[in-house]
Amino acid sequence: MPGKTIGQYILMTAAVLLACSQISGNSYAGPFGKTGKGGGGGGSTGPRIISFAGYDWLVKSSTEAVGPGPNNFSASTQSVWVDDIGRLHLMIRRDRKRWYCAEVICQESFGHGRYEFRIDSPLDALDPNVVLGLFTWDSNAPEFAYREIDIEIARWGNAARSTNAQYVVQPFDATNHMYRWTQTSVLQSTHSFEWAPDSVWFQSLSGHRSFADADDQHIAEYGYIGDDVPPAGGENPRINLWLMGGNAPLDRNPVEIIISDFTFQPLN
Repeated sequence: MPGKTIGQYILMTAAVLLACSQISGNSYAGPFGKTGKGGGGGGSTGPRIISFAGYDWLVKSSTEAVGPGPNNFSASTQSVWVDDIGRLHLMIRRDRKRWYCAEVICQESFGHGRYEFRIDSPLDALDPNVVLGLFTWDSNAPEFAYREIDIEIARWGNAARSTNAQYVVQPFDATNHMYRWTQTSVLQSTHSFEWAPDSVWFQSLSGHRSFADADDQHIAEYGYIGDDVPPAGGENPRINLWLMGGNAPLDRNPVEIIISDFTFQPLN
């Protein structure tokens, strides 16, 4: 290099490599992992925003494994898309030798209120390695367990596990913060949580409805009350579909989940 000694060039190169190695790599990681760009076979060259349920959602992307999982996440239209009737599709798929997962992040922060997700796919027979997450997250609030409130459909890699879903007010290992339950075999379901300053109330119903008209429409419900419920802040609602430990589906087949709607209602 003209004007620089070989020793100076080596020092400059080492500094660049050190800076790259110090980019954040949390267990969850940000929307772009360590790249800031689309990826996953046909991904975009920059952030991808989609419109779903009346809100803008950023599509998570990475070119290396990041949390949760860790996994590779794709912003490709083969992984995340909205169909002609406005439903959101998330897909776990294999591209060449790599499996890609999917996540979307609402670009609004709502705070206390009722978060409702309507699903147009059966969830009871998800592959044991697959996790569907309906949740809130605030990357800047580790002191409040990232303001994470979860509805998760998962067997966590254990095909023999008798339950296949859980409600969580993070941290999950605090007393009564997690409730395991069984998602039944229905084609459509509605999952919600109502977040208040000192409580979180979860509910899952068959069909697309906010309230049950009959007992057989109830799938599960749970309430947590405590002074350690995270305060509202900079959280966003998110939806993801990912692989436990980054392990491929046991049947090696792609996985698709359809979300027909998301709504938020503030507390009265």
